[in-house]
Amino acid sequence: MPHKFKVSVNETHEFTLTESDLEKIDILQTAPAKYHVLKDNQPFTTEVVGSDFRHKTYSVKLKNEVYEVVLADDLDQQITRMGFSLGSTKSITAISAPMPGLILEIRVKEGDAVNEDSPLLILEAMKMENVITSPREGIIKKISVKAGETVDKKQLLISYE
Repeated sequence: MPHKFKVSVNETHEFTLTESDLEKIDILQTAPAKYHVLKDNQPFTTEVVGSDFRHKTYSVKLKNEVYEVVLADDLDQQITRMGFSLGSTKSITAISAPMPGLILEIRVKEGDAVNEDSPLLILEAMKMENVITSPREGIIKKISVKAGETVDKKQLLISYE
């Protein structure tokens, strides 16, 4: 079964590309993040000016305009059809210790606004330092531990507003 890719541009244009469509594209990488594209005998120079591989989102510059492009492969499309979301971790309201260990450092305070993947604290376990990061954007409501404290697996560390 051939793979199909759903492509959304600037959240206004949506189309589907098949593997066969992709094979027909005349594209040549000319430098890191820069490409020469030939479409209907017309040449274009494009540049990928931003990317978020995790969310399959890219900012592509073409003729001094930047377009936001989102790609969805077969699995992404199936997940959407089933009513699930890859971003389901966004509803997390608390973080618990993934393993027993020692809190070495806390990098946030109550009331701090944090971004997804921001470091929150360092947990030492089995002589390794593990940086615990935020699974979502949010405001830190409560920090339930202190630096130097020993924690058990699943013990509450931080909660969000």
